[in-house]
Amino acid sequence: MPWELREHAGRYYAVLFHYALPDDAWSVELSEARGIESPEAVVTHLPGAAVLRALVPDEDPRLEPTIRIYSPDEHVVPYEIMRWFMKQVADQVERCRISFEQGRPEAEE
Repeated sequence: MPWELREHAGRYYAVLFHYALPDDAWSVELSEARGIESPEAVVTHLPGAAVLRALVPDEDPRLEPTIRIYSPDEHVVPYEIMRWFMKQVADQVERCRISFEQGRPEAEE
């Protein structure tokens, strides 16, 4: 499952991409990334628990993507991080629609 990291105001955020079989859709998840303390670690941060999750259907372009919010602690998402996340979602929607038009049911990341 690939992910991308971004730093904002001293905090790290991750966008994780994976295919959600039960939903027949790509899942794009935003989380606050947690640091790794090991000097042998290849990566410095890993995605944490999702705060926002976009489901992007890839089998029917008429189905709209949806956003789910997971924030029992009233988690705050900075504006620039929200814009970055929504850009990632928009890019995934575009990949899925292009893939569908070309006859491939999945838009691999």
